[in-house]
Amino acid sequence: MPYSRIVGTGGYLPERIVTNEELSRSLDTSDAWITERTGIRQRHLAADGECTVDLAEVASRRALEMAGVDPGQIDLIVVATTTPDRVFPSTACLLQARLGAGRLNGPAFDVQAVCTGFVYALSVADQYLRQGGARTALVVGAETFSRILDWTDRDTCVLFGDGAGAVVLRADQAPGIRSTHLHADGTQAQLLHVPHGVSDRLQDVVGGTAYVQMAGREVFRHAVARMGEVVEEALAANGLSRSDIDWLVPHQANIRIIAATARKLGMPMERVVQTVAGHGNTSAASVPLALDVAVRDGRIKRGERLLLEAFGGGFTWGAALLEWQEG
Repeated sequence: MPYSRIVGTGGYLPERIVTNEELSRSLDTSDAWITERTGIRQRHLAADGECTVDLAEVASRRALEMAGVDPGQIDLIVVATTTPDRVFPSTACLLQARLGAGRLNGPAFDVQAVCTGFVYALSVADQYLRQGGARTALVVGAETFSRILDWTDRDTCVLFGDGAGAVVLRADQAPGIRSTHLHADGTQAQLLHVPHGVSDRLQDVVGGTAYVQMAGREVFRHAVARMGEVVEEALAANGLSRSDIDWLVPHQANIRIIAATARKLGMPMERVVQTVAGHGNTSAASVPLALDVAVRDGRIKRGERLLLEAFGGGFTWGAALLEWQEG
């Protein structure tokens, strides 16, 4: 049975940057308050008329270019997003058309697991390639999360940003993705959610009730606990110890959550990829964006072991352990 391995990464952040200082002009907050509690200093926001598929297209083209793969070679597209452009068709199908990939000899579909979405999508694509259902896959995390924020609520709007990250996977005999581990707990949904959707009369909602709502302290507690657990699960499944991991690539939600997870792993922060200061929380785009940054700046070297992990609304959480073969 073949492995799947990442052969290219790409990322895209919208041009508009919104700093903490800018937010403090309209909110009861300050740069110091936001930075101390979250580690975030700025975030990128999509321009008017700039949609999720626009961000996904740029990130995908960059990943394809690095991989040396033509869009026509893709036979699977999985897009993780909480903010699709349309009810249907899927963002993945819209992306397929944008890329000029032609008629796929395989599926294109979206995955919705909020901030864990990319890890979910990566796991799905990995299984397709391992089982022979595809040979070349494009996996994308893309969000215009700013569209579902209440910009008068300082507890949520300061946390999030927009962006997209992508990877190209190929079936290969060389080890790449070693294992993925996914979990969910819908009983905790009310702690982090958008309380309305299409079948819940979204078109009739007036005011801020169709925006992200979060019980911050409870989410923090669950995130630290669940991500610590899934780290141990991934290590045990591969017969590895904590010291065997070269890089932690976590979901970029909050520097305190990242630091707490690193402590559980016994990993110094110098071995943790951190982009939260400049990106904010880009939900499903968070992990692939962080991975792309670390690959392109040369930190990640061939043969090193990476642990990707994320936690999101649902609750959902997951991890992927892989060996980096590019460089």
